[in-house]
Amino acid sequence: MESSGSATARKRPYHHGDLRNALVTAAATLAAEGGPDSVSIRAAARMVGVTPTAAYRHFAGQDELLGAAKDRALAELTDAMTKELAARPKSSDPVRYALGSLAALGRGYVSFARSRPGLFRTVFFWEGSTSEFLEEEDRPPNNPFQLLLSSLDELVAVGYLSQERRRMAEYTAWAMVHGLAVLFDGPLRDLPTEIRDEALVQSMVTFAHGLSASGLTPAQENLLTDEMRTLTR
Repeated sequence: MESSGSATARKRPYHHGDLRNALVTAAATLAAEGGPDSVSIRAAARMVGVTPTAAYRHFAGQDELLGAAKDRALAELTDAMTKELAARPKSSDPVRYALGSLAALGRGYVSFARSRPGLFRTVFFWEGSTSEFLEEEDRPPNNPFQLLLSSLDELVAVGYLSQERRRMAEYTAWAMVHGLAVLFDGPLRDLPTEIRDEALVQSMVTFAHGLSASGLTPAQENLLTDEMRTLTR
């Protein structure tokens, strides 16, 4: 016969200081280790030390938990890019500074993809809407796409990029940097590090040349090259 004490213990609800946040942290850890396919209610619950039933009180299903992990990964990517931007020394030349800021964002993006590949894949695991990047009313004030938009707008403000050439430049910039990040995590993974680094440098220089009708000056090209090569230091 079961004692009343054990019956009471089994009926008592599990208490956790912040179970939902703990599950999101577990999901982000799973994503960091194995990418988005490794995130599941059962695995996150096991990591936290609760039953899947307890986890389902906070998340309707795996897609919802994965969405929360994706939000966490996106925040980490944004933070990596913001830190690169904030670490740049000030410059008395506004054009040089704006070009360097663009390079810093690209450097932060690719550095995050290299160091946190599981989270990077999770950010871009699309199921449904892409509004967290593209639709202004749904975008958080700070995210990678918004940082890129602001950087390109700064190049317009300092006179390097014309309004005509500014149009949709964000998609070209994003495609270039994201494409390289994905290739470095895939078919170009086995290339020597110095070749991958140089491919990134030259791609950024070529893009920056194309932004201006007259191209980069030698000093500006050297600046961008130096900025991008800090990846290897």
